[in-house]
Amino acid sequence: MNKPISSFAPASRPWWHGAVIYQIYPRSFSDSNGDGIGDLAGITQRLDYVASLGVDAIWLSPFFASPMRDFGYDVSDYRAVDPMFGTLADFDALVARAHALGLRVIIDQVYAHTSDAHAWFQESRSGRANPKSDWYVWADPKPDGTPPNNWLSVFYGPCWTWDGRRGQYYLHNFLPAQPNLDVHNGEVQKALFDTARFWLDRGVDGFRLDAINFAMHDPKLTDNPPVLDGDAIRKRPFDYQQHLHNQSQPDLIPFIEKLAAVVQSFGPDRFTVAEVGGENSIEERQAYTGGDNRLNTSYGFDFLYADHLNPALIVDALAHWPGAPGEGWPSWAFSNHDAPRVVSRWGGANADPAWAPLLLALLTGLRGNVFLYQGEELGLPQAEIPFDRLRDPEAIANWPLTLGRDGARTPMPWSSEKAFADFSTVEPWLPIPQDHIARAVSQQDGDGHSTLAIARDLIALRRSSVALKEGSFRPLALPPPLLGFDREASEQRVRCLFNLGTAAMPCDALAQGRVIFSSGTVRDRTLGPLSACYLEIG
Repeated sequence: MNKPISSFAPASRPWWHGAVIYQIYPRSFSDSNGDGIGDLAGITQRLDYVASLGVDAIWLSPFFASPMRDFGYDVSDYRAVDPMFGTLADFDALVARAHALGLRVIIDQVYAHTSDAHAWFQESRSGRANPKSDWYVWADPKPDGTPPNNWLSVFYGPCWTWDGRRGQYYLHNFLPAQPNLDVHNGEVQKALFDTARFWLDRGVDGFRLDAINFAMHDPKLTDNPPVLDGDAIRKRPFDYQQHLHNQSQPDLIPFIEKLAAVVQSFGPDRFTVAEVGGENSIEERQAYTGGDNRLNTSYGFDFLYADHLNPALIVDALAHWPGAPGEGWPSWAFSNHDAPRVVSRWGGANADPAWAPLLLALLTGLRGNVFLYQGEELGLPQAEIPFDRLRDPEAIANWPLTLGRDGARTPMPWSSEKAFADFSTVEPWLPIPQDHIARAVSQQDGDGHSTLAIARDLIALRRSSVALKEGSFRPLALPPPLLGFDREASEQRVRCLFNLGTAAMPCDALAQGRVIFSSGTVRDRTLGPLSACYLEIG
């Protein structure tokens, strides 16, 4: 293993430009109080480990008060910590410790919907004349009593649920327990901006904006047209429609600009990243991040929902972000709490151990920000959760057609020598697979050839290289399954080469430069199967 080069000068861009951001799923990171569920104090206790990775920031998935019908993405109080995760004092201690370690703190904000247990919704549903009666999306039934249009929910069935107290339907793009806010409403916008200010005042460095393109709807409630591709494989009713009217509305742009102004009023180092999915994700991501007065960056599901890895997948995704004037800055993730872990998704159920370092090298080589999901640095595969242990409503509804989300949400394995992998002192909320325990931090820490060591080397290399952190991306014309691209900035060039296949491949692109990173087998102008190489050129 070649150590990271130190000759590259640091970049002069904002801290987030090319950053590596480590996603923490609080329920599954570390349990400090022995109830089987991770919490904020547990995260604080493990921040030294996170800092040792060399990442720039952490992103915390929701820890807010919630009935947990969708595990925190159904917020019942935007300004309260759910007791299972701790208190506001615990959050403040986490931020203070993170900042002391040089880590920025990004938190989720869920502005498209709340929980049906939120006080706002409880007031809104109580009648049609109260001050919050129009804070959510309400609609009368059709003359025959059916929902007002054909919109379908991501989590199956209609987007509409009847409420007898108001005698109307309410909109929910996800679970019925997640009613959509009417973000067209100026009072709703003000309340959301005040929520942002509350957390910025507590020292957070920015926000990940969950499902932001679902935050506005077509007020005319126009029916969505069907998807016309008759050969497409569809696993959900949602996939049968073009979602032109229940999401991605043009009025989102002014809202985003107002929100960005609120965040930036706390200083130029505050950060915003949007999650944007859907059939028009690329265009929307570019619109939400273009210019200087919108969001800093965004990510979609280019890689998260891709079943197979090939060179075209990478090259085509990056081609939409060439670095043109006024263009936004992209972000990329291979794994997160909503997608099956990438080692299993691209490497197969019994993935070759070479997949993990290959994928880490590929991710950290891309132009844009990198989101690294907890355990990805250990090479964790997707966990197999028996039906009777599933907790995720989507996984239960769709079992066994998909790998589900629970298999990516299992607790972090800290030690192979302690009970429950040192995540907790009691049985965790989801089981920890034995093959995860075999890859625990205790097994890899201190081993210079482990996946964890490779992750640390790659992150350090990226931080020290202006070419890798913010340079241009130029793909090389190589025969598949070879993938290659040059990253270049400030007269520095790094060539990134990968063999995505299971047989050795000749690669003349290896002839130039000095090897600064390699995994697998690299020799005699040949890339071994599932191998990666970085070259410093010039």
